[in-house]
Amino acid sequence: MTADVFRDRRHAGRVLAQVLAGYANRSDVFVLALPRGGVPVAYEVADVLHAPLDVLVVRKLGVPGHEEYAMGALASGGVRVLNDEVVQRLGISDAAVDAVTRHEQRELERRERLYRGGRPLPDMRGRTVILVDDGLATGSTMLAAVRALRAQQPARIVVAVPTAAAETCVQLRSEADEVVCATTPEPFGAVGMWYDDFSQTSDEEVRELLARAEKDATHAA
Repeated sequence: MTADVFRDRRHAGRVLAQVLAGYANRSDVFVLALPRGGVPVAYEVADVLHAPLDVLVVRKLGVPGHEEYAMGALASGGVRVLNDEVVQRLGISDAAVDAVTRHEQRELERRERLYRGGRPLPDMRGRTVILVDDGLATGSTMLAAVRALRAQQPARIVVAVPTAAAETCVQLRSEADEVVCATTPEPFGAVGMWYDDFSQTSDEEVRELLARAEKDATHAA
């Protein structure tokens, strides 16, 4: 394993938590994970920092026929971010963008019901919120998350990931108050290249980790 490759998302979360140690044991700090892959990372961060954990549901808008390639993203609260350069370069029509948006909006709503059971997002006003994912390639989903969260009027938004493309970290600094990228390997490629185990996180694992975090918070109180 090289210095920049994590064993799995839980290991990556523990490494990231060390970088975020200055936020430990603060009553104003809240950790929000981007599901699904960001949840195991964020669970470890929240555990080390002794901070509450929840999810901010974001869905990538994939290019039709090449769904892994992002042309934008959706987030809770009706926020949509489009990468105009990608849309124009690939000649994607407004109708195609709208069709993908409708499909992903349904999935976003399904996941919100599944992960939160109808609970609203906790009040983030005046809080320092750490947004966590398992990595950043284009940053579209994280950008949508930051903009959706900004509407909740937190005092400070910190984007935190174990690994990212260096240029994406730079771009996000114009939107977030702080961007923490534990590693920025070059050339970056894809997020999964920097994990030994990058198997898909299941809905069941997300729900189990959120329930465990809630139970831990109750005991701590």
